Amino acid sequence: MAVPVTKKAMAGPILIAIALLLLAIPSIWPYSYYQVLRWVVTATAAYVAYKAFQEGRTGWTWVLSAVAIVFNPIAPIFLDKSTWVLLDLLVAGVFGSFLLGERKVA
Repeated sequence: MAVPVTKKAMAGPILIAIALLLLAIPSIWPYSYYQVLRWVVTATAAYVAYKAFQEGRTGWTWVLSAVAIVFNPIAPIFLDKSTWVLLDLLVAGVFGSFLLGERKVA
């Protein structure tokens, strides 16, 4: 059985991902910003999904795995800007919900 991850260890990467997702909404960034965003969101989602899996939290494991798949930079999914804005907001909310849920538990 894995040792539960402290909320401090999870909060940093999640808060960075949330900030980058919200900053991605206006179309003021070069394409390279969105490439970095994909790497950060994918890595964060995969890390948190793995930790959720270790703790037996299958719902969060599936949701965060789906986020990692959608944002993955290796085999990217190409969508229009309005769809990405919606996904950016949705995923920022998912990360925020996970983080708030962690605060109640830990």
